[in-house]
Amino acid sequence: MRNFRELLVWQKSHELALEVHRRTSRFPADERFGLTAQIRKAAVSIASNIAEGCGRGTDRDFSRFLSIAAGSASEVEFQALLAHDLGYLSDEAYERLNTQVNEVKRILNSFIQSLA
Repeated sequence: MRNFRELLVWQKSHELALEVHRRTSRFPADERFGLTAQIRKAAVSIASNIAEGCGRGTDRDFSRFLSIAAGSASEVEFQALLAHDLGYLSDEAYERLNTQVNEVKRILNSFIQSLA
């Protein structure tokens, strides 16, 4: 059983979730149950699935949860793009989120390959 807090990928995904929450606090109120909730849920899902996978007994189980986390990271990537295109995120905020989510995806993919 791994300690998820020690994993760089979990630390980076936790930072991403915090940044998503900060940035979405400025989204329009009518998006509270729409895009705001969607991107927040996806961002939290990344770190949550990494943590849950750490509690599993086998590398195969862990890898499956990392794959789910990678899917959630792709969701965040798209939703950040959509928020930018709708004018909810500035160019700077979008670039920061995009850089963070792509770093998480890269680390996740490497980790998944190392478990195969």
